[in-house]
Amino acid sequence: MHRLFRHEFEVLPSALDRNGHVNNVQYVQWMQDVAVMHADAAGCSAVTEAIGATWVARSHWIEYLRPAFAGDRIAAVTWVANFRRVRSLRKYRFVRIGDAALIAQGETDWVFVDAATGKLRAIPESVSGAFVLVPEAEEPDAAAIAAGR
Repeated sequence: MHRLFRHEFEVLPSALDRNGHVNNVQYVQWMQDVAVMHADAAGCSAVTEAIGATWVARSHWIEYLRPAFAGDRIAAVTWVANFRRVRSLRKYRFVRIGDAALIAQGETDWVFVDAATGKLRAIPESVSGAFVLVPEAEEPDAAAIAAGR
């Protein structure tokens, strides 16, 4: 079972906007990418596909705290905060490794749906059981993320 998932990467010039820092929509892409990587690593993606279901984003929330630039090393950390009948809240933090700066944080409210019909489905234990929920009191801070803890 998976708790926190961490992915490190370097900001590419293609991620920048006209202001010379990471474009705001790039963070939403990174949120989706790291969520999928976590689900794949936990075995959730395979189980979800096998039962004919999929996850669809219902809403995103993101807070931009500091700019990031080409060449910055970023640690993206994600975790599942809760499961409800047909929904799950996933959280994210993005930290610049060089100075341990929290550059952005966000959440996605995902809904579980039938892949063929798009209708909501209850999340089965075979899916939710792939993750260990992280309560708010145990969410990682920027220093721990930068240090790889």
